[in-house]
Amino acid sequence: MEEAGERAVTLPVASPARTRAAVAALVRGRRGLAAGAFGTVAAATAVGLCTQPLLGHVVDLVADGRGPGALTVPVLLIAAVALVQGVGTALGMSLVSRLGETLLAGLRERFVERALRLPLNQVEKAGTGDLTSRVTGDVVVVAQAVRNALPELARSLLAIVLTLGALAVLDWRFLLAALLAVPIQAHTARWYLRRAVPLYAEQRTVVAAQQQQLLDTIGGAATVRAFGLGERHRRLAAERSGAALGVTMRGVRLVLRFYCRLHLAEWTGLAAVLVAGFVLVRQDAVSIGTATAAALYFHSLFTPVNAALVLMDDAQSATAGLARLVGVAELPPEEPAEGRGEAAEGVVEVAGAAYAYRPGQPVLRDVDLMLWPKERVALVGASGAGKTTLAKLIAGIHRPTGGTVTTGGAVGLVSQEVHVFAGPLAEDLRLARPEAEEAELRAALERVGALEWALDLPEGLETVVGEGGHRLTATQAQQLALARLVLADPPVAVLDEATAEAGSAGARVLERAAERALEGRTALIVAHRLTQARSADRIVVLEDGRVVESGSHDQLCAAGGVYAGLWAAWSSARPGARA
Repeated sequence: MEEAGERAVTLPVASPARTRAAVAALVRGRRGLAAGAFGTVAAATAVGLCTQPLLGHVVDLVADGRGPGALTVPVLLIAAVALVQGVGTALGMSLVSRLGETLLAGLRERFVERALRLPLNQVEKAGTGDLTSRVTGDVVVVAQAVRNALPELARSLLAIVLTLGALAVLDWRFLLAALLAVPIQAHTARWYLRRAVPLYAEQRTVVAAQQQQLLDTIGGAATVRAFGLGERHRRLAAERSGAALGVTMRGVRLVLRFYCRLHLAEWTGLAAVLVAGFVLVRQDAVSIGTATAAALYFHSLFTPVNAALVLMDDAQSATAGLARLVGVAELPPEEPAEGRGEAAEGVVEVAGAAYAYRPGQPVLRDVDLMLWPKERVALVGASGAGKTTLAKLIAGIHRPTGGTVTTGGAVGLVSQEVHVFAGPLAEDLRLARPEAEEAELRAALERVGALEWALDLPEGLETVVGEGGHRLTATQAQQLALARLVLADPPVAVLDEATAEAGSAGARVLERAAERALEGRTALIVAHRLTQARSADRIVVLEDGRVVESGSHDQLCAAGGVYAGLWAAWSSARPGARA
């Protein structure tokens, strides 16, 4: 189990400037597609703006008493404009969507690549909820924005700019009248952005915390029940769910107030354009048709302006998610670990090692430990003594906050939390050695006593396991992890309570599997069952973060110290243990 006292620290979130720079870097490699996409949308939008003057011309023809024949050409032109605009808009939007999907794919690939290379201690401190919320919720939000909001936002902004230009062409006074709505819209946008940006950033963080709490509660259900922590975890889940709901409702209220202000801007601008048209027609400065075209132009702005402003809601949510994705994707390469060094193959040396999850609260203090090639050492001690923390230091998940850890070669870690990846069993095994032949896979399974049940699966080694596939038992999943260890073949292995999740029968099976998997390797075993410790070459006892005893089973029992007490308690609880 995880040592107490570790505090979750979320993964970094990119600044707005860094987010823009990351997107710009992705766009630079696709300039041609970007130019073609936005150029096509601009051309289609410009053609569409011919509709209002043509309708105004129709009004002038009717006002002049012209017959139906005079309307034929304008009507045909309006139909042609509609056709060209429709085809051009469809093509342009498809190109914009293609651009967005291409950029999203590039960002997603970079995110996954960087996430897989994150230091394990950083992932542990952040908690899996933070990372999973980014790779699920944030990716979904950004993807929806790319597929829906980005194309529509691009078209809306172009329509706004070109329509205002068309108003100026009709008469500059129409443009001035229309611009009366701008201060209200600008104030509304600034008011909204000041509140929306931090609100959506807070929402993503709160949801990540909620997911982490649910993962902790569900994933540790057995421990929660065993220690009677159900009520506490229900309260924490309720508190974090309530916080997420509160942030969401604040967002709903913000959007409602945003819409009310937008409506005020719309009707203010339309009234101004109509008044300007009335005055200019009275002065014979413009025709009725021109005034009609101006009113239609401004009315046509309702949709793109509202779309652009409303899409800011999606844009802000997507921006918050994008910043979280870029925050991980742009992390610098991991620096060489301080406090770690290289030794002869199979040797592990821990010298004066210390570790603290929080400053001033050390979990390990001045630990000295030497493991010799192919030696099997069992690590025992009471809960909270620091066993898992020391195992993670040796495995390279944590870096010592004091002293050094030196290992001779790669270190393989098998913990009690084993993940079975979705897919064929053979591919799950090949994660440890991608080039492994089937004969090697069978040999690894046979070595850990798993070949028989693996071949009995519906499709043998090609049976799909994991999520959505054949469900493996806890014992089978641990045997699979041990088979991966055999295939990876590291000179040093760390087993952190790897048999703790199995029952008594399963634990005996796993102990035999672990013994065979560890043959020929230097091994550190965090012993959940003292029978594992008894069979080890040496037993190291931790107490309050320090090594207090070291020796064989017989030596420590004869010494009458901490281990002797642990063994006596274990033996009395299990009468057959002494045999």
